[in-house]
Amino acid sequence: MTTPATSGANTPDSGDQPLSIDLYWSFRSPYSYLVTPRLIALEQDWNARVNVKVVSPIAVRQPDFFANADPLWTSYLMRDCHRSAEFLGMPFRWPRPDPVVMDFATRTYPREQPHIHRLCRLGQLAAERGHGLALLSAVSTLLWNGQTDNWHEGDHLANALATIGCDLAEMDAAIAAEEARIDAALRQNEAEQRDGGHYGVPLMVFDGEPFFGQDRFDQLLWRMQQKGLQPRG
Repeated sequence: MTTPATSGANTPDSGDQPLSIDLYWSFRSPYSYLVTPRLIALEQDWNARVNVKVVSPIAVRQPDFFANADPLWTSYLMRDCHRSAEFLGMPFRWPRPDPVVMDFATRTYPREQPHIHRLCRLGQLAAERGHGLALLSAVSTLLWNGQTDNWHEGDHLANALATIGCDLAEMDAAIAAEEARIDAALRQNEAEQRDGGHYGVPLMVFDGEPFFGQDRFDQLLWRMQQKGLQPRG
């Protein structure tokens, strides 16, 4: 299982040890999807490690959050995530179906959620096995790139996981055998997220400093370079 980054591991005199960040990430967040390719490149191009910590969407953690939000919050979100995807050159469409079920009459979210809990558990298990970022990339691409309707049906999810060498049936079985432990780990991620300095996603915490949002990635990289981040040789 991944462990939180410590300041001692992120000092310039730590030799060849990679600088590490803790990534708090949600399958329902368009901005989490949009930042993922840059995080993969961070690990590939720099001596860095991304500790994946999947969290439930805020709609699940706080089911009345959107019911109390100003309508402009949602309308701006939809405009901005489409614009951000266009700016980054990434395909984008809101998932069909939404991984979080919503009661549109009340703008609240019921306790029963057939999709998001499964996705979160898959992400947590993958992180524990050392391929969390790869799974986040494969699954978020399936959900958000606009190429797949009914992503939850048939073999869409299994095929996405197969591209990174994962077996969906085996992972589902492993989760069923350890569901309580995995759910406890997810709750721990959410507690650590707040300790990291923010409740939103994507949240990247480096050396005790939080960077909230995909538009803070360049500042994250800048700060890591200040602390001695080196290109991979």
